Amino acid sequence: MRYVLTYRAVADFLPLARANYPTHAARVQEFSGRGVLLMIGTLDEPMNGDAMGVFTTREAAEEFVAGDPFVVNGVVAEWAIRPWQEVLRADA
Repeated sequence: MRYVLTYRAVADFLPLARANYPTHAARVQEFSGRGVLLMIGTLDEPMNGDAMGVFTTREAAEEFVAGDPFVVNGVVAEWAIRPWQEVLRADA
């Protein structure tokens, strides 16, 4: 079981996202380095601030959200964590 975190940004999010990106990126690297964040990225059609990440545990996803500068500083309008049953795996 994996856990998908989705973000929806506030309107006119780009200036705020740019200001908070360095600390957000550091958090991404931290969680990736710990092996609990498997992938993360934006949904770019259209570029409206939607993004998603895949975590190994719900606890890791919740921890990420709790301290993510994008959430703490108002870039993200809403977020959700949903369980995801991975069916096709490259290493299986």
